[in-house]
Amino acid sequence: MKKLVLLPVVIILFSCENKKNESTDGKISTDSLQTVSNKGSLDKNDSPKTVDEIKAEYAVLNNQLIAKKLDSTSFDYECEEVSGNVVYYKQNGELKSIKHFHADSHFSSVENYYLKNGKLYFIFKDDTLWSFDGGTTEKPETKDEIEQQRIYIVNDKAIECLEKKFTIKSSAKNNPNTENIQNVPSENCSYSELQKTFEVLLKNKDQKGKINCIL
Repeated sequence: MKKLVLLPVVIILFSCENKKNESTDGKISTDSLQTVSNKGSLDKNDSPKTVDEIKAEYAVLNNQLIAKKLDSTSFDYECEEVSGNVVYYKQNGELKSIKHFHADSHFSSVENYYLKNGKLYFIFKDDTLWSFDGGTTEKPETKDEIEQQRIYIVNDKAIECLEKKFTIKSSAKNNPNTENIQNVPSENCSYSELQKTFEVLLKNKDQKGKINCIL
């Protein structure tokens, strides 16, 4: 009898884990910066120096990522209860972006790092914490609490940090349209922890296949 009760829970966990894995492609990110400039990329040797220039540079690169026009290599890793995947995107041999996905049973995160001339200029981070939210044993309902961060970087310093928080419920008929939710300035505009992760990812850029914990 206990096995029958646990079966729906196992199904939900498996379904959510699959959803997390699928999201690693969807969160490159198709989510826009809302006020992205339609102008083209800066000159090859110029690095973006303002928020508007960062948005323009990001828009061009993100369109290339979505269209799968960049070369890529990747590896997976296992770290106790956390599983991760890292993808490196290059254009003509130059590293342009790193996508880092990691998850445990109830939490997943996708970090996207964007570079030009070897310098980091933008980070988009998307975290999801899910939990059961009512329903029945046979048909449980879930709730996703999502937090997004956008960090604009010039000369290794964050010049603007924005965040967006919202909740998605499986039982809701009208979940929020995320494009309509405004970004707000972060209370602490810093990316020191993400910088540490970024440096570890750079050191492991030649890894392939499946490896042990890197973080």
